[in-house]
Amino acid sequence: MPAVLKTVEHMHPLNATAILDVLRPVQDPELQKSLVELNMIRNVEITDGNVSFTLVLTTPACPLREFIVEDCKQAIQTLPGVKDIAVEVTAETPQQKGLPDRTGINGVKNILAISSGKGGVGKSTVAVNIAVALAQSGAKVGLIDADIYGPNAPTMLGLEGVGVEVRKGPQGDIIEPAFNHGVKLMSMGFLIDKDQPVVWRGPMLNGIIRQFLYQVNWGDLDYLLVDLPPGTGDAQLTLAQAVPMAGVVIVTTPQNVALLDSRKGLKMFQQLGVPVLGLVENMSYFVPPDRPDQQYDIFGSGGGEKTAQELAVPLLGCVPLEIPLRQGGDSGLPIVVGDPDSASAKALSEIAQRVAGKVSVAALS
Repeated sequence: MPAVLKTVEHMHPLNATAILDVLRPVQDPELQKSLVELNMIRNVEITDGNVSFTLVLTTPACPLREFIVEDCKQAIQTLPGVKDIAVEVTAETPQQKGLPDRTGINGVKNILAISSGKGGVGKSTVAVNIAVALAQSGAKVGLIDADIYGPNAPTMLGLEGVGVEVRKGPQGDIIEPAFNHGVKLMSMGFLIDKDQPVVWRGPMLNGIIRQFLYQVNWGDLDYLLVDLPPGTGDAQLTLAQAVPMAGVVIVTTPQNVALLDSRKGLKMFQQLGVPVLGLVENMSYFVPPDRPDQQYDIFGSGGGEKTAQELAVPLLGCVPLEIPLRQGGDSGLPIVVGDPDSASAKALSEIAQRVAGKVSVAALS
């Protein structure tokens, strides 16, 4: 009889407090902090042993969503009286703090730059596909094509020849961005004729980038990506000194000349106080369409990994060179939409998830 009494005595009632207590040891794998302490477990309800709650992730692009849900369920199942567990998963992207002397954009939580030391490494392809992959995950995404002299994001997003609406506002002109594949886009390509060259000095470039930042009706965005021109010039300085930056992604190829230039760009952003989220090695190897099991290291191999280690920044991923990747850019159907099962699409989607994870860690640390 005393043994029975002891068992009953230790049976805590199944309530919200018991649920939160048992979930306290469960951590977000990237943030390495308790889900409960991060206020990621909300709306706990119990009806006749049926437990339901909302899991609020720090990014819709969380690659570990299923693991976190499973960890939560296993923890709750250790409680007596639990019959069923229903988890609703949502996301609230944290706001980047940034440096105090920068002017943020209303409604925009995180501003990210995609940069490269030299041209021709596929930076715009990476930027467009990361933007679309983040949008596919459920995030609200914008993209600024800040390559004023060679604006090609409209072509890559299937928006070539599209016009944008400019209306008068109390603070000056307000531009409505174009929209496709879940991404809002602003580009110089919307404001000039197809073959018209932009022959500008630095101050004019500075002015148009600020206009794209502050005079476009971006609305509420989780991520605003900025596709920068190659190099270390006016556009990079303007962006880094104007807005609070969540970080920069450096795009390179395995080739030595590209890696040398990428190192300079990386050092420039570090000097400007912008966090470097990591390196993307594009054109890592070529996959011939008639022999998909073959890989050819056209531009060398392992350069991105070696450089990332030397500079103590993460290698976010390696993107192979595939003909459908180029075709998708030319036709306005990014490969993460047009051929999501391809090797390059999978690599780009994983890179987008890693970038989102690093932004969350930085915002909450």
